[in-house]
Amino acid sequence: MAKCKRSAARALQWLVNEGAEVAAVVAGEPADFTADEQRVDLVARRHGLALTSYEELSAAPPAGVDLVISFLFWKRIREPILSLGRIGCLNFHPAPLPDIRGLGGYNVAVLEGMTAWGVSCHYVDADFDTGDLVEVERFPIDAESSTALSVDIESQEHMFGLFQRVMRRVLAGEELAREPQGQGRYVGQDEFEALRRVQPGDDLDRKLRAFWYPPYPGAVIEVAGRELTLVDDRLLREAAQAYRDAGHVP
Repeated sequence: MAKCKRSAARALQWLVNEGAEVAAVVAGEPADFTADEQRVDLVARRHGLALTSYEELSAAPPAGVDLVISFLFWKRIREPILSLGRIGCLNFHPAPLPDIRGLGGYNVAVLEGMTAWGVSCHYVDADFDTGDLVEVERFPIDAESSTALSVDIESQEHMFGLFQRVMRRVLAGEELAREPQGQGRYVGQDEFEALRRVQPGDDLDRKLRAFWYPPYPGAVIEVAGRELTLVDDRLLREAAQAYRDAGHVP
């Protein structure tokens, strides 16, 4: 079960290449700006794998499942899917646990000037991102230049590497480590939206970088009843370079 991300598509392709039997695939709906290399559904179709929805899977779960995999899956996983796998249900989370649960991890990392970030694999339980840890991989990030987008791009490479390491153990029949998480920080939708709003006294450079992830709205101010995304010269130059690289030049 995965959203449209290059790392997720690569993960499914890797499973097929390793000879794993994939009973069903739940893939995110591609947006208008989604590239083919991000599309998990295209990988599934290419290999004749059964595509289904989370609701359909819940209503008629397949038998004999060893493991359920959530790779950046966007819905809360409930029964009967939660207990469907003989080994359990693993989630690959784009933040170091238990440091940041929920959403907005990349944004918080930049906003708070973190110098290191990470990705995690953990067992899924009834709550969000609280199940026992299998492995957390941490790596350095540049607190003075990173954007939410750049942290995500780097995280996806580490996520794919973590996926391969964990799944090699599973396919070899090894027992996975389980370590309770303990207390952590959860970022919900309300906190995320509040963080996006530019407030007096904000470090504007950091705030703009923390929410730079086009085409999604960035750090916002309200003008005449409209929410407008702020950019600075550096971000504008970055966007201009992307246009040039895509061939959109006068």
